[in-house]
Amino acid sequence: MDASKNIYWKKVVFIFVFGLVGILSALPMIPKLVATSGQEAPMPIGLVQAISTLQSSVILFAMVMLGAWSSPKVNLGAPILDSYLRRSFTVTTLKPILTSALVGGILGGMLILLFYQFSKPYLPTEFLENVEDFTPPLYTKIFYGGITEEILIRWGLMSFFVWGAYRLTQSKGAEVRAYNYITGILLSAIIFGVGHLPAATILSPVLTGGLVLYIIIGNSIFGIIAGYLYWKRGLEAAIIAHITAHTVMTLGEKIA
Repeated sequence: MDASKNIYWKKVVFIFVFGLVGILSALPMIPKLVATSGQEAPMPIGLVQAISTLQSSVILFAMVMLGAWSSPKVNLGAPILDSYLRRSFTVTTLKPILTSALVGGILGGMLILLFYQFSKPYLPTEFLENVEDFTPPLYTKIFYGGITEEILIRWGLMSFFVWGAYRLTQSKGAEVRAYNYITGILLSAIIFGVGHLPAATILSPVLTGGLVLYIIIGNSIFGIIAGYLYWKRGLEAAIIAHITAHTVMTLGEKIA
């Protein structure tokens, strides 16, 4: 195996393992979800968790491979991981990525908190009560929300959408134009928001229009920020920003 293929497969393994840690961190939430739904699990909770882990791992692997295939075709990537695998990592590689990620994460966390306060009067009472009881632990927010979700949505879906928009609107070999990245950012952000609706149906018996808009718009707000960071600074910037946003929201909730 030549050096480039060796680095390629090492990258795939690294990203998959990071994502898998996030999947495992979310397992304690499954019993809470079942309890909140008010229905008995159709099988032992341990088996539900095992099946959930297997399904999530298959989806994760598919998204890792999709991102590994499509991201280099549109100049997207994971610069910190790449430089580490190529043994060329320096602090100068990290500094602009970290700065942008922290700013984006703080901004994203504050915007989501503000949007929640604005939306609160329009949300079902039972949803608000269940949200307080169902709040995942910080480690799940960090590992699943911060890492796994970014691998699935930005690395996998956004990379593919940008490539798809590029191939539909430009000739092969042409420089990828900004509107392709913007298309990918918006599509992946909306899917990121819609992907949170199943959890909302468990937390609220009634899926009102206000709740649907809150879930989609609230999550899309950060999805746009993370997508922009992925475009300009790489996957690690989106991950660090997502972790920062969750930290800001957790601190904001405690202060409130």
